[in-house]
Amino acid sequence: MNEEEKMRERILIIDDDVELCSLLLRCLEREGYEVCAAHTGAAGLNRLDEKEAVLVILDVMLPEMSGFAVLSELRKTKSIPVLMLTARDSEKDKVQGLKTGADDYLTKPFSINEFMARVESLIRRFTVLNRENPCKEKSLIFKGGLLINPVERSVSVQEKEIELTNKEFDLLYFLAKNPGQVFTKKQLYTQIWQEDYAFDDGNMMAYISKLRRKIEKKEKETAYIQTIWGVGYRFNKGAVL
Repeated sequence: MNEEEKMRERILIIDDDVELCSLLLRCLEREGYEVCAAHTGAAGLNRLDEKEAVLVILDVMLPEMSGFAVLSELRKTKSIPVLMLTARDSEKDKVQGLKTGADDYLTKPFSINEFMARVESLIRRFTVLNRENPCKEKSLIFKGGLLINPVERSVSVQEKEIELTNKEFDLLYFLAKNPGQVFTKKQLYTQIWQEDYAFDDGNMMAYISKLRRKIEKKEKETAYIQTIWGVGYRFNKGAVL
């Protein structure tokens, strides 16, 4: 990403640790990004209403309004990538964050090099690539009342628009354009994240569960995404709602 592109990429940091915010802000600005910071969840959401961002860096432990609550509110209207920061290396926290709509997780303390790598990866994957080439295959997918438009990156069920995060969309689209084919959790991660398998199975299951809750009539129905026990998941070729 060149310097001109970076200056158009606005990053919002929501963290009550003023010293850490200042450090991250300086590191990001040094790399050419436009950055702003908020120290409460409410202030962060207000900033997003005032001006769009391409990435949100969100701390879990915030005063008054937790990071999970902020993320839940954010996901009602926005699908921008969110990198969550936490001082607790707890699988429960990570699963909760992923279920709520986080795109990546980083546990404090962390190195600046790792932080910058995560930021670059998220922005490259969800902003630059989507803008330059929204999808290699631009054909609509319509199955059992589910309509996927890869150019607009939109999804609707029975003509009702469904708000998905970028990763949820990519996961659904990948499965839907390969109907009937079974993919392991590792294969799905490699295809969607385009990097070596780094998540445990519980995290991938969290993504599938969240996606199902959004697109299926009932949480336990699997009209579109089927679980093949002991193997992985597939898109139901005979899906009907």
